[in-house]
Amino acid sequence: MSTPHRPHRIVVVGAGIVGAATARALVRAGCDVTVVDRGATAGGTSSGGEGNLLVSDKEPGPELRLAQRSLAAWARIEDELRDELPAGFPGLELERKGGLVVATTEAGAEALATFAATQRGAGVRAETVDGTRAHELEPDLTPHSTAAVFYPEDLQVQPVVATEALLAAARRHGARVQQGVEVTGPVLSAGRLAGVRTASGTLPADAVVIAAGPWSGLVAERLGVALPVRPRRGTVLVTSRMPTRVRHKVYDADYVGAVGSGSADLQVSSVVESTAAGTVLIGSSRERRGFDERIEARVLAALAAKALLLFPFLAGAQAMRAYGGFRPFVPDHLPVIGADPRLPGLWHATGHEGAGIGLSLATAELLRDQLLDSGPPTATAADPLAAEFRLDRPTLLPHLEGAAR
Repeated sequence: MSTPHRPHRIVVVGAGIVGAATARALVRAGCDVTVVDRGATAGGTSSGGEGNLLVSDKEPGPELRLAQRSLAAWARIEDELRDELPAGFPGLELERKGGLVVATTEAGAEALATFAATQRGAGVRAETVDGTRAHELEPDLTPHSTAAVFYPEDLQVQPVVATEALLAAARRHGARVQQGVEVTGPVLSAGRLAGVRTASGTLPADAVVIAAGPWSGLVAERLGVALPVRPRRGTVLVTSRMPTRVRHKVYDADYVGAVGSGSADLQVSSVVESTAAGTVLIGSSRERRGFDERIEARVLAALAAKALLLFPFLAGAQAMRAYGGFRPFVPDHLPVIGADPRLPGLWHATGHEGAGIGLSLATAELLRDQLLDSGPPTATAADPLAAEFRLDRPTLLPHLEGAAR
């Protein structure tokens, strides 16, 4: 009987929050970890989001179960990092503010009620609130809402600070982080991936984890396999600082449909929330147009118009700036977490689209447990949730044609 291949040296490609969480989990488990990123740490998707940790936008199923597991990990992380990082390291700005989902039409109210009922059956705290309670939660909310559901479990974190904290903790445990290092090709040995070639030299490894967000498909292609992860553009409008008038994360009931849509066309739904700095973030747009970084007036106008439906007072707010980013889109709307059966030694932790911040900690734990398990990549994982995110799941198989060259 052959001895299982237990990885010790691991290269994580991507220094966003998923890569950072993965590196920390692996190095704490005793692995020798190197993180590489073609740019700066937290310089991609993790810096372009709002830092949402949500259960409110997820229908019952594997992604919701992963989110619930991740929320439990986020509840522990502040205490863990307090022990792992030096005194004075910036806090995560983890806010237990809750989320309020609002419908403004009768059809939207009916859909929201149905959606919340299914979530309650999956263990989500979804509290239907009347107009009086909605305005207690959000005094400046439009008086024209038709229904509202409050989700007390929704959280928000400062994503860049959280990413840097996880990377700092990984470094304290011995991980190395290399910025400005781009993967250019594979190192192969006896039919398996044995490291990566970079512009700065070769990095040998027993396992390579692709956690490069929307760039994961490009990295995978360079390593010789096809990975159906593509960029999905998003834009956020930021107001100037003001006294806090939005107390929770508030979004319209159309948001859930936009998240689950696979359309490449522009979709806009209203997502409004305040930050600790006093600004208001206004999202959310989704559009598949490659890595086109342009911020367009048509998108900003649509964001502003949608936000006014929820909070009319924003008509007098001054827009300070706008920023955009790319979410890692997968056709079946589930992340890819686990081994690549086509190339031994290759692993994936990517494809979370807009949920990567919230799902990062549970993703890292799930990948760590699989990667350090003694069974081969095709074995049934001890954790039943792991099977839901396999690369070779039926809903992704049609998109894997033209894999290893």
